[in-house]
Amino acid sequence: MPRIKRGVTTRQKHKRLLDQAKGYRGRRKNTIRVARQAVEKAGQYAYRDRKVKKRNFRALWIQRINAAVRAEGLTYSQFMHGTKLAGIELDRKVMADLAMNEGAAFKAIIEQAKKALPA
Repeated sequence: MPRIKRGVTTRQKHKRLLDQAKGYRGRRKNTIRVARQAVEKAGQYAYRDRKVKKRNFRALWIQRINAAVRAEGLTYSQFMHGTKLAGIELDRKVMADLAMNEGAAFKAIIEQAKKALPA
């Protein structure tokens, strides 16, 4: 049985790894062993931060809604409770966008939420 030489596949793996490490500083961009560690760590950060990004945007939407609602004399939690009671099914992303760009429409939503709240 002939001997199997693995140079081609190894070269492909190394090339793909170094392409992923392109733009890194120092030996992280051109040394296989260091580049492998750097790319692996970068993947871990990317995976983690895809989750963190969702958290950050939700927090931003809540802050924007809260700021707009407090100007009308409600707190964020009172407003959200009022929207649930009024049957308004807009998500926070849309409400934050309305609060930023469509002030009159958002004020109408706030009034609906105020009416739905128990006195």
